[in-house]
Amino acid sequence: MNRKLALTFFYLLIGFLIYQYAESILSWFQSSTQPGLTMVLATGMALFPVIPYPIIGGLIGAAYGPAMGGIITWFGSSVASILMFLFVRYGYQDWGLKILHRYKGLAKVTDLYEDNAFLMILFSRMLPFIPSIIINVYSALSRVSFLSYAIASSLGKVPAMLLFALIGNNLVTDSRNLFITLTIYGGFLAVTLSCYYWWKKKRHA
Repeated sequence: MNRKLALTFFYLLIGFLIYQYAESILSWFQSSTQPGLTMVLATGMALFPVIPYPIIGGLIGAAYGPAMGGIITWFGSSVASILMFLFVRYGYQDWGLKILHRYKGLAKVTDLYEDNAFLMILFSRMLPFIPSIIINVYSALSRVSFLSYAIASSLGKVPAMLLFALIGNNLVTDSRNLFITLTIYGGFLAVTLSCYYWWKKKRHA
């Protein structure tokens, strides 16, 4: 219990500090020329989403360009999701397993999720309307292995993070490219979902 309370207090404290200095951090992102420090701050902003991370990715993309901006944005988001996984896994998995297996329906969904963890996490990350924190916490509370989570989560974040950086860069350089960027991303999602449903259909057959 003491460990859980300490972890919760520490998380809330860091979140409060980032909230206090959020505007200053945003201003710094707009003129940043230090990729290493930007990665650290991007990780913090992703771990404590005081400001929606797509906005952070857009600012970084505008400051560094689509390639470097995409890498920095992806790094920050990926590391933050891994840290969140470890935070929840270390502090609260014992509680989580009891909840996830308390009800038969939820237990079956969890078992299915654990059996297909890599693909489930990978494709969940590619769908922008699924909140990242749900994937982080649910995976950590279940018996999904750390390695499967870390790889699938990081790979699944690639297209979304590149999109955020491209949008930010396009808005600064040439807003006409924004439609092209969104079209390419939409096509990527369509192909990804088609492959997933094909795999699912083949698996059941």
